Amino acid sequence: MDRPVTTLFMLMSVDGKISTGSTDEMDVDKDFPKIDGVKEGLHQYYEIEQTTDLWAFNTGRVQAKMGVNQKEMPEKTPVSFVILDNHHLTEQGVRYFCALSKEFVLITSNKSHPAFGVEEQNLHMIFQEQISICEALKCLKRDYGCERLTVQSGGMVNSLFLREKLLDFVDIVVAPVLIGGKETVTLIDGPSLMSESELFKVGVLKLIECSTLQDSYVRLRYKVIS
Repeated sequence: MDRPVTTLFMLMSVDGKISTGSTDEMDVDKDFPKIDGVKEGLHQYYEIEQTTDLWAFNTGRVQAKMGVNQKEMPEKTPVSFVILDNHHLTEQGVRYFCALSKEFVLITSNKSHPAFGVEEQNLHMIFQEQISICEALKCLKRDYGCERLTVQSGGMVNSLFLREKLLDFVDIVVAPVLIGGKETVTLIDGPSLMSESELFKVGVLKLIECSTLQDSYVRLRYKVIS
């Protein structure tokens, strides 16, 4: 295969929400620790996260929500980060990921992105006139040796991975909570994956593991078969 093996790894509510609301101010990482009945088992998700691939894919929008543009410089980790971003990361945010990452690859179609003004040995740029996740993944494997990639992005980008058949596995930790709200981000957003002409051709999964965790959490692992 000419791209990395990919796994979508996410924390979601029982009704499939990956945020606690429709605005960027609302976020599971900020809000779940405050909810009785949810906060008690939340640590399990982060413990599992520590066992995922050493290459991680995310978006600038998600990371900006988590405050990376204001955070102090972190300690270096063995994880290499790949961020898709056009305008959410500031220069501070870029330097944060350079400090955090073994290798940091930024994918952008913005010629004026602040990352172009940062000089760090572990910063690599993939510039595309039009974003192609498929071509970016090929570049990650060919040029940077990325063999396996964990995807933790937003619902719209998750849907692009699935629509372009770029997901191999789906690994979900389900929190015991219902969030609701038709505008709240879900695991896979965007237009419906199904149509009369393409019914059952996209997003079919085979369950390979189901684990009951503590405090009413559940872990579901699937192989994507179409």
